[in-house]
Amino acid sequence: MSVTPQTPWISLIGIGEDGLDGLSPGALKALERAEVILGGDRHHGLAERFSATRMTWPSPFDAMVDAILAHRGRPFAILTTGDPLWYSVGARLLKAIPADQMEIFPQLSAFQWAAARLGWSLADLTTATVHGRAVEQVIPHFAPNRRMLLLTRDGDTPAEVAALLRAHGYGASSLSVLGALGGARETRHDGTAQDAWTNMPAFHVLAVTCRVEGGTVPLAPGPGLPDAAFVQDGKMTKAEVRAVSVAALAPFPGASLWDLGCGCGSVAVEFLRLARDGEAVGVDHNAARLAMARENATRLGTPRLRLIEGRVPQALEGLAQPDAVFIGGGLSVAAVEASLAALPAHGRLVANAVTLESEALLIDLHATHGGRLTKLSISRAEPVGPFRGWRALMPVTQWVWTR
Repeated sequence: MSVTPQTPWISLIGIGEDGLDGLSPGALKALERAEVILGGDRHHGLAERFSATRMTWPSPFDAMVDAILAHRGRPFAILTTGDPLWYSVGARLLKAIPADQMEIFPQLSAFQWAAARLGWSLADLTTATVHGRAVEQVIPHFAPNRRMLLLTRDGDTPAEVAALLRAHGYGASSLSVLGALGGARETRHDGTAQDAWTNMPAFHVLAVTCRVEGGTVPLAPGPGLPDAAFVQDGKMTKAEVRAVSVAALAPFPGASLWDLGCGCGSVAVEFLRLARDGEAVGVDHNAARLAMARENATRLGTPRLRLIEGRVPQALEGLAQPDAVFIGGGLSVAAVEASLAALPAHGRLVANAVTLESEALLIDLHATHGGRLTKLSISRAEPVGPFRGWRALMPVTQWVWTR
């Protein structure tokens, strides 16, 4: 059987634990006419009756698009779990294959099943995935009484999330492991972050209600985390200046950042905690400071921080275009010129200076390129004998430029 170029040749079908019984008539017809069906072993087991040629996900997974396009023009069905466009393969496919070449048949998502079982409102909780991603990325979502639903990697994920909750002062949190939702083999395990969480089902949704323990001061997503939250050597952008700097960088979902002279990575970490699904590259020539940045990224839940040891502009070769650039250390004409050349429309550059020489450079750049030049003077109350007094931090000159 062949299809015309105007007819969608890919049927992207969400399937649940109830198998074919849960599919719409349109999805069933798509499977009946398919010459090739792609899916995991579990998906094929849920739809065995069709005689089409069977394919499993290629390895490496990046070869998926090429494997599908090799069958262009033949009726081709793809089976995936639940809603194909919610943390699933659909979003990946649509980046490479036009939407008019597909028909999509969504099924109830795992999140919808879990919310229904728990009586939770999906509009009032956090949904995230750690399937194929570092589990530490859930850390920025920890907040008192916050509910989360997580797509997991395997049966070890609940123990890993519980360990993170304990490490961040949320050991009293409650967890529910909801396995094989919507099917005859559905299971549920309830407990707290203090439990062992062994022998959990490989295929499940993890529900978390965050409960902070006494004595724990919860961290806000940002900006301006306490200085003590970071591993650092004293040479870092202080909390008050960091809050202003991150706000000036204007993080948004999916945004990307270059942090040049990143030091312990405090600005990049805070940027990523606010830019969900964002990316950041930190560049520094000091290996010891990069090691601190790597530890901070892990501890504070931003594993998507990529670190490069080197000097600007050489270290920037081949990097993807950023939405924003921060220059906190190693301010130079070369760093600024490379940043200005890389930024897209509406891109933002934020540069901080503490020395007279670097301040003079920012004054010249402001005169040439415009933007906003600000002097930030911060004082903190500290003991002076039996009394208190203001102790000034080094003033910071900040240049903010938007294309």
